[in-house]
Amino acid sequence: MRSRPFWVGAAVLASIGAIAATLLMWRPAIAPVERPRTFDSVQLQRGARVVEAGDCAVCHTRPGGPYLAGGLPLVTPFGTLYSTNITPDPQTGIGQWSLPAFERAMREGIARDGHFLYPAFPYVHYRRMTAGDIEDAYAYLMSGPAVHAPARQNHMSFPMNLRPLVAFWNLLFLHGEPLTPVAQQSDAWNRGRYLVEGPGHCAGCHSPLNLIGAEKSGASLAGGTVDGWEAPSLLGMDRRANAWRYDQLVSYLRAEVVDGHGTAAGPMRPVSLSLARLPVGDVQAIAEYLLSLPARTVITEVPAADANAGASDQTTGALLFASACAGCHGPAAPMREIDERPSLDRTSSLQAPNPRNFLKTVFEGVPATPGMPGPMMPPFAASLDNDQLIALASYLRRQARPDQPWTDLSSTLEAIRQETK
Repeated sequence: MRSRPFWVGAAVLASIGAIAATLLMWRPAIAPVERPRTFDSVQLQRGARVVEAGDCAVCHTRPGGPYLAGGLPLVTPFGTLYSTNITPDPQTGIGQWSLPAFERAMREGIARDGHFLYPAFPYVHYRRMTAGDIEDAYAYLMSGPAVHAPARQNHMSFPMNLRPLVAFWNLLFLHGEPLTPVAQQSDAWNRGRYLVEGPGHCAGCHSPLNLIGAEKSGASLAGGTVDGWEAPSLLGMDRRANAWRYDQLVSYLRAEVVDGHGTAAGPMRPVSLSLARLPVGDVQAIAEYLLSLPARTVITEVPAADANAGASDQTTGALLFASACAGCHGPAAPMREIDERPSLDRTSSLQAPNPRNFLKTVFEGVPATPGMPGPMMPPFAASLDNDQLIALASYLRRQARPDQPWTDLSSTLEAIRQETK
């Protein structure tokens, strides 16, 4: 009989727990509204600037698809998500969203109808934005053309296919308030910090992630991986072996070719093209802030002997460079002057300790951007086999860093081939 109170108490606690979990995993819908259509032109200009700074089109516009209509696949460790339509279409976009519904999504990751958004949408960073910037972005998005584009079905693995579980992720990792200026720093530094940590959400790619997809505590901007590319550390950029100067970083962020670092490729390419559409003062502010960040760790590399760096590979690599690369990147190539093609030994990807970004660039190239000037490079994934790519990479790495040959070319290349499949 004495066990009865125990079971009654356990049942009460279980009921309370179930109620608490239900409340945690449930959010009310916000009533739909008629799409607002009248906005001040100055506000729309500000909103366009916020949307560019937030890289909204980078994720919400698939290649060849309508602007901001979604459909871009986002590959995560937990499955594939498809970005959603954020045009003002009332059925498939955000045309029925009020400003409070939009702000809730930006700060809390909750859709208008109450369902949880996956944290691939960087609301963890957007919650640090000012209310004014969120309102301006809302105005700009509502002023654009409505595109009917139903959402594609996500393919997430268990248990992340259960959206309510995102509530527990939020409980652990959704913290922080809108940024306030640091009085001891310049206006430009504070603007750069705001753009990097708020709308730009740079840490979303340039930070390592933990086992459940959140940025590792204490490792913000220390380097990560996105879409098979290495997103390098943004710490101590002016104090590394291939150090960045202020003018170089500003140009690189604006998608230009920079002597000593090359040009942005892979997932950074569309980001840099968005930054190029911002006022140059914003990009200068980002560069000032990033170059102020100290390095947190110093890694001394002592490479082992490279089995792929033999004399035969060097000869083969030199021949491959002469036939496939020298027309644009050789010392006497006209494109070095006409289109500012860089010397490959002075690019960040060949200076990096890991060959992944160089191999990915050779694999995928640098696609041309329709209607915009800038460098382009064809992909070589189909025209060069593994042995040729290893020989070329080994040869060029020896030109760039003869003291630090790459030791993992074969394994990295095989991993990239598998990812491509």
